[in-house]
Amino acid sequence: MNRRSVLVSLGLSLGAVQSACTASSAAGLDLREGQHAMKLALPGQARPERLWLSLPRGYLASSRAWPLLVFLHGSGERGERLDDVKVHGPPQQADQGLDLPFVLASPQLPAEQDWQPQRLHQLLQALRGLLRVDADRVLATGLSLGGIGAWDWAAAYPQDLAGIAPVCGHGQPAQVCQARAVPVRAYHGEVDDVVPLALQQASVDALRACGGRADLIVYPGVGHDAWTPAYQDPALLPWLMAQRRAALPAA
Repeated sequence: MNRRSVLVSLGLSLGAVQSACTASSAAGLDLREGQHAMKLALPGQARPERLWLSLPRGYLASSRAWPLLVFLHGSGERGERLDDVKVHGPPQQADQGLDLPFVLASPQLPAEQDWQPQRLHQLLQALRGLLRVDADRVLATGLSLGGIGAWDWAAAYPQDLAGIAPVCGHGQPAQVCQARAVPVRAYHGEVDDVVPLALQQASVDALRACGGRADLIVYPGVGHDAWTPAYQDPALLPWLMAQRRAALPAA
């Protein structure tokens, strides 16, 4: 590579960083490594998205794009107390000081609402416009209501996601074939009496039947709280980091 090529390449790289920083400043985004609360306006939405954002160590010093994990909480964490989102899963781990190797976004639902794929799609577009996110390495995980949300998002917008890890959730078997390009690593308690195992098993079976890739890890004797062992699974993080967005199959 000649000197001119090096300078052009460096200029493009610095320009991308400056553009991201300018957009972030204009939106009032607090670019700090570690986890912190923020609000993000979404197009056509009266209520701003309230979330925890965690930037990995090295994010500010680098110019590369990073994987993004979106965490969807359960029904018990809905409302106005943003701290409730950090009681389980990756945002809890980030709050305890674990250095996660990806950007982590953990939004909060208002009381009595469910996760809507369109709003999650909008959130992703907003985050991609403000942060250096690798579009081929966007992942979603969630527990209970959030596990359902991850399945529904993958079915509605499969082009958004490189993989999902739903915990004690389920999809809609009639719709999961739309997500057949999205790998799934699902978790469930064997004796879950809130979201029965059979519901997620049916989703996994339906996805496999139409050519999708799905694993289901079942914890014997465990009820609804499959998230405690799931988010301690030493194989989960390597699985998430190994996923890359695939081309959508022909309809």
